[in-house]
Amino acid sequence: MRKEPRLHFTKEEREAPALEKPIRRTDRAAARADKAQAAIPKKKVKELAVDPDTGAVTVHLRFEDKKKPPSKLTHTLRGAPSGTVLGLVHREIGEAQEDNVGVETAHKSEQAAETAGRLVREGYHSHKLRPYRKAAAAERKLEKANINALYQKSLRENPQLASNPVSRWRQKQAIKQQYAAARRAGQAGTATGQAAAQTARSAKAAAKKSKQTADFVRRHKKGFLAAGGLLLAVAFFLNCMSSCSVLFSGVGSGVAGSTYPSTDEAMLGAEAAYAGMEAELQAYLDSYEDTHDYDEYHYDLGEIGHDPYVLISLLTAYHQGAWTLEQVQPTLEMLFDRQYHLTESVVPETRYDADDEPYTYYICYVTLEVTDLSHLPVYIMGEDQLSMYATYMATLGNRPDLFPQDQYPGASVVEDYLDYDVPPEALEDEQFAAMLAEAEKYLGFPYVWGGSSPSTSFDCSGFVSWVINHSGWDVGRLGAQSLFNLCTPVSAANAKPGDLVFFTGTYDSGTPVSHCGIYVGGGMMIHCGSPISYADLSSSYWQEHLYSYGRLP
Repeated sequence: MRKEPRLHFTKEEREAPALEKPIRRTDRAAARADKAQAAIPKKKVKELAVDPDTGAVTVHLRFEDKKKPPSKLTHTLRGAPSGTVLGLVHREIGEAQEDNVGVETAHKSEQAAETAGRLVREGYHSHKLRPYRKAAAAERKLEKANINALYQKSLRENPQLASNPVSRWRQKQAIKQQYAAARRAGQAGTATGQAAAQTARSAKAAAKKSKQTADFVRRHKKGFLAAGGLLLAVAFFLNCMSSCSVLFSGVGSGVAGSTYPSTDEAMLGAEAAYAGMEAELQAYLDSYEDTHDYDEYHYDLGEIGHDPYVLISLLTAYHQGAWTLEQVQPTLEMLFDRQYHLTESVVPETRYDADDEPYTYYICYVTLEVTDLSHLPVYIMGEDQLSMYATYMATLGNRPDLFPQDQYPGASVVEDYLDYDVPPEALEDEQFAAMLAEAEKYLGFPYVWGGSSPSTSFDCSGFVSWVINHSGWDVGRLGAQSLFNLCTPVSAANAKPGDLVFFTGTYDSGTPVSHCGIYVGGGMMIHCGSPISYADLSSSYWQEHLYSYGRLP
């Protein structure tokens, strides 16, 4: 039976909030594995000791662990001779039982007794194997907990990998390989000191290499495109050679997972098709009174429009790869129906003319409810798709030229976030300093509706929940209203760095609180806007929607 190592963690690692849960799981799994190992039966070993003076022989009993469980093959062979004899007897009796009801009844009783006896023997053997099965299962669970703890430790040391699903996958695979190698070498018991350190270095080097590659590509976009064309030409002539996969594996590895894989024709066609549907809706509303005959009209219309990068990122993540315009046409219609909801209701009223004669007066109410396209992914995607969507939005699919501002004024742009130097005296509060250090890791991350971790990016409450959960609290994933309910309200005059700040009416949330951020002092907050950034609370917008400050318990 393979026995997993028992990992050792430093005091600093055990006190780290991000490692507390995985280390606790590892400790618990190790304790259960030790308990299961202790339950394995011992075997008695006799040791003879001879007194050289008297020649007396003394027998001592020593207990050793049974390294292997009782053999199932041995158990089967041991029962085979009697089973063979019984089979012959049953065939002889079976030939006669058709003519004798008494013999048939006795035979069936005998068969039932033998079956019961066989079940008892097999049950006894299974019972003897049970401790070994439990121990093996406990060791497998310990292996899983060990790898997860090492992964979380490496992720804590390399937070820049958390937002890239490709990097996370490579990091996890590297940890598994290092763990297996350390276990084979008998060194995995100190994995957090040696194997995990080596894994962290490997992951860090891979991340640095990927970042350098991405930066190089951005600085030399034209050269990269030319090189890419050359590589495609070479690949065309060498497509029968397996070396082509090696040729491409090292080039662009840092950008492959964040680049739109579809053709320009397909992406521009999808954008044009969606914009065409919006244009038809706008034309219908603009000519509404010309095509309808009512006495009075009331309009409550949301703004029609979308971000083309949101659309292409959403389509690519939803279809998990390259697509054609024909393939995504049903998806475009689904998204359009979810983004725009038009309702028309006619209310008749009885009115009276100058002669006091009654007549029916028709009032038409036209309502267009619009959901921001960037809010739809959380309703239609799984976690992996959301992670892909966040990655594409963070990089604009490495195609900032696809929707230039002069042609697509609503397109996403890579904007610098508003930075702010928090006063040094505020950082004397260790807990606030920990909150700020965690929050500033994600400056510039895109807003993703429903996002709650670096792998998917964040929305406002997901960002605040993540920060406080990694700064000394453990409140889980809470919405803005639930975060407010958790806090003790404080006035603006008494607010201090580390308090939360809440807003109302920033969108139709259905609750009094619709947005939240972290107050950093000096009339500033850090929050998940678009992107995660600092914000000046004295602006007219935030003052208009300010709801309350709150102090965490």
